[in-house]
Amino acid sequence: MSLARASTDRAGGMAARIGRLVGRVPVTIVYAVGLMLIAWPFTRALTGALGPDPVRTLEQDLGLSALQVLVVMLAVTPLRRLSGISLLRFRRALGLTALMIVIAHLSVWLFLDVADVGRIWNDIVRRPWITVGMAAFLMMLPLAATSTASAIRRLGAAAWRRLHMLTYVLVPLAGVHFVMVRKGWQAEPLLYLALIALLLALRLERLLPRRRSASRPRP
Repeated sequence: MSLARASTDRAGGMAARIGRLVGRVPVTIVYAVGLMLIAWPFTRALTGALGPDPVRTLEQDLGLSALQVLVVMLAVTPLRRLSGISLLRFRRALGLTALMIVIAHLSVWLFLDVADVGRIWNDIVRRPWITVGMAAFLMMLPLAATSTASAIRRLGAAAWRRLHMLTYVLVPLAGVHFVMVRKGWQAEPLLYLALIALLLALRLERLLPRRRSASRPRP
């Protein structure tokens, strides 16, 4: 057996073992991590550990956690393709967890930051970063509402896939929202935006050959 073949077999065996370990991880762990990502900033706020502007820090920490979960969700398909390990069963939980954190982020903005019903609409319309963030949030709602097996059956697989292509719009919008919130060309939000662009390129590169082959006329 050649050295290259032996190395490939070892890598395949390692991937299989990791795949079996991942298969034993319950999906509920994703929701548990999401609850921790919400609870931890609030705990720090209650202990006075969020600095001189705790509401703003709490709001931004929750927003960043939501963006991180969305990026992990976007990475599921490329990771599966590169590693051979099936992670698809975690994708729905990641999307719902991201929405849960976004709702906490939005609640802090509504009830602790703005705290004035009359200002909410004005802020959404006049502040571009809030407009972009709200657009991403609204796109998440139909995706969450149609994330069940029964919704897929009602919509049909093709319509469901078309609707869930919104993922490839809302995640970049969330990244742009982060860049705009930070104001100026800061490295951290730009790195997140670059990572999102890379993951989208990997995903769309996979989709384009399929679409070309589907549109090619049969002989």
